Amino acid sequence: QCSRMGRRELAALLLGLSVALGSSHSYVLPLLGLSVALGSSHSYVLTDAEGLGRVFDGIGGLSGGGATSRLLVNYAEPYRSQILDFLFKPNFGASLHILKVEIGGDAQTTDGTEPSHMHYENDENFFRGYEWWLMKEAKKRNPNITLISLPWAFPGWVGRGKNWPYDFPDITAAYVVNWILGAKQYHDLDIQYVGVRTRLLTLNPIPLLRYTLDKSGLETVRIIASDNLWEPVVLSLLLDPELSRAVDVIGAHYPGTTSVKEALKTQKKLWSSEDYSTFNDEVGGGCWARILNQNYVNGLMTATISWNLVASYYKDLPFSRDGLMTAEEPWSGNYVVESPIWITAHTTQFTQPGWTYLQTVGHLTGGGSYVALTDGKGNLTVVIETMTHDHSVCIRPPLPPFNVTSQNATFQLKGSFAFIKELQVWRSQFNFKSKKSSFFQKLTPQKLQDGSFTLELAEDEVYTFTTLPTGQKGRFPAPPPSARFPKVYKDDFNVRNPPFSEAPDFADQTGVFEYHINMTDPGPHVFTLRQVVTERPVTWVADADQTISVIGDHQWADLTITCDVFMESVKAGGVFIAARVDKGGQAVRSAKGVFFWVFADGTYKVTNDLAGQTVLAEGKSGTRAYGWHTVSLTVEGQYASGQLNGYPLWRNAVVLTPKSGWAAIGTRAFELAQFDNFAVVAEY
Repeated sequence: QCSRMGRRELAALLLGLSVALGSSHSYVLPLLGLSVALGSSHSYVLTDAEGLGRVFDGIGGLSGGGATSRLLVNYAEPYRSQILDFLFKPNFGASLHILKVEIGGDAQTTDGTEPSHMHYENDENFFRGYEWWLMKEAKKRNPNITLISLPWAFPGWVGRGKNWPYDFPDITAAYVVNWILGAKQYHDLDIQYVGVRTRLLTLNPIPLLRYTLDKSGLETVRIIASDNLWEPVVLSLLLDPELSRAVDVIGAHYPGTTSVKEALKTQKKLWSSEDYSTFNDEVGGGCWARILNQNYVNGLMTATISWNLVASYYKDLPFSRDGLMTAEEPWSGNYVVESPIWITAHTTQFTQPGWTYLQTVGHLTGGGSYVALTDGKGNLTVVIETMTHDHSVCIRPPLPPFNVTSQNATFQLKGSFAFIKELQVWRSQFNFKSKKSSFFQKLTPQKLQDGSFTLELAEDEVYTFTTLPTGQKGRFPAPPPSARFPKVYKDDFNVRNPPFSEAPDFADQTGVFEYHINMTDPGPHVFTLRQVVTERPVTWVADADQTISVIGDHQWADLTITCDVFMESVKAGGVFIAARVDKGGQAVRSAKGVFFWVFADGTYKVTNDLAGQTVLAEGKSGTRAYGWHTVSLTVEGQYASGQLNGYPLWRNAVVLTPKSGWAAIGTRAFELAQFDNFAVVAEY
């Protein structure tokens, strides 16, 4: 009988048979060369009748792991507050539930260094850096935001001369706990979680940290471990009761939406405690949409935290524009609200930590996924994504092939949701062909008939269906247009009560350069910028043997830099100013440019690299420690010249590469040195 049927009749028969047998339509129609969209519709039940899934812990952003919010603090108002509103204000933009910050360790941790609260063992200062300010601004907008901290690196004294922080775990634990206590004492900030980033097979530092927290009255602070990889902590948790009692959350970085069976056996909370790290164009937005759903669908992870929060560092540093939005021009005021902000809103504006996932979540038969959450009080939020493979690739890990096609889907609400009559609808549509995507649009509310609704799902879409009427696509007047870094720039560092410890626009790459009141030689140099790290930090990425802070425009080619310098290391001291610096971040060790050094032993050197191996010129300078010197560097085309205290010191050193780069200041080693009256006149 089948042989006498047409293809469509045969398709209908087999489709009916597949439904009766509980098979997926997607396996039947392709056998006939027909599209799944040929009148097919799959039904998905959303119910709490048989219990609920795991408790949702939130969506967040990460400031740190490399000075990623460095330029944000330099924005003028109202633009700085607008950016913060897009990130943290409830029912406005990303409406983040979680803010995770780096406990600064004076070390390079991806795109720069963040200052420690304890440069030295007997030193404490809880007003360095900008993470305190950022946490308070987030809390101001969302008093319920979850605050998390994690040290990526540590001052050298913590490691006692070794590049490892856990040989003396009591010192490390005290250092971390001191930061948490300072957050409360000086800023009224309650840190709720702290991460322990270790790959050690022996995880003794974790119970010791738990003990130190409890002894310090911080019993409510929870521990995330290993805040890196599933293993070895997962297996150790199953074997070590003491470790299991100490750890509250298993945090994995870039898990690829999957967890491991052993992690589920621990019955701990599972988080993607660092994820995304992808260029924030629309493919990046698609990556974020896919993993926000599938981290739970595939891996039962109840929180996802984006590295990074906001791309607010020089764009030519590593991982440019990997934030949820872009704010890299404080000098112009320009910022860009990128697609990940609105993809985040699909979840964050219609859920809260403490809501619970339904057990009925999963994959769509035509590709994509859906999750549903409830507050236990009758409210329901459903988030659906149909991101295709090539439009949702994250930077890591590799994404296995999969297919997504247009499809019809019917959602049947049962259990306590059966009586819902209407749902609010928000939609984002990526359009990679026309480049005319639309994000977070409010559509006509969806009426339900007998507790169900049907929709046509195209490729590369995100939908939210919710009982909550509170969503909003926040708006401000357009910020100023994008502009290059000013060609003429000056800073005398004369700020009596600076709001932040670092000078505007300087981005420390190795070492830490802070505002300083100069007591050794007050004269005209009362306020200076001082490099303060005197020992190599405990770091996990390649830094440099020299300290360096960059500033300006990476396209600067011809320029003159002038700066007053003051060395504090007798005979061994040395400082530099530089032009055309081509690399920073975790690549800073191999930076090239034009580096003009003066030394406390009365010599100078001009090199083509930060390491000082390629020498272009050298000779006597007469420079000494504990005296101010004015150095000036001019680079024009293939030639560079330098002046000392207003007099020519060397001329016409040949510079073939690099052709352009940042300006910079720095020191010969980890040593104390001061800088004042910095000025640049540049040409692109």
